[in-house]
Amino acid sequence: MLNVIDSYISSLQTLLDSLPRDNIQRTIDLLHWARLENKQVFIMGNGGSASTASHFACDLGKNTVMADHPRFRVLALTDNMAIFSAYANDDGYDSVFAEQLASMVNPQDVVIGISTSGNSPNVLKAIVLAGQTEATTVGFTGFDGGKLAQMVDIEVHVASDCIEQVEDVHLMLEHLIVTALRERMHEHIQAEQG
Repeated sequence: MLNVIDSYISSLQTLLDSLPRDNIQRTIDLLHWARLENKQVFIMGNGGSASTASHFACDLGKNTVMADHPRFRVLALTDNMAIFSAYANDDGYDSVFAEQLASMVNPQDVVIGISTSGNSPNVLKAIVLAGQTEATTVGFTGFDGGKLAQMVDIEVHVASDCIEQVEDVHLMLEHLIVTALRERMHEHIQAEQG
């Protein structure tokens, strides 16, 4: 059993070292800009990625709040089960994110799709709609990146075919990004104060 533990931890450490730091920074920059410009942020995913989407939205919405400064306008498209299940039942599961997005997204909003395979049809359909609306798109991917990698403006790729480790790192990345955004806002406030 110790071999499984050691192997999992060791491969996770190697995976963290290979993360695309430039694209992580681009994501941080984009979200900081979206906050200051009062743009909306939409996040989506399935299964474990749905949990990460919900967690990401919660952390952006609450853990970055600073008095008298802009808050994130963020929504996880995974979280309203009434509308989610209505679209799944009436229009098909592939439409659950795109149909929600169609009612709310505006140009220059940010749409984040989380998919370990990069091939979740409902995420891909929503990313297409986001692109047509001139929103900026970010994809958190794993495996080989799938179709999502080629469709988004910024890809944050976790180069592993172990679904558990891809999901581990996606959750860690949302925590890293939220932490960086909080620090970035402190710097912004200091700069404003001269």
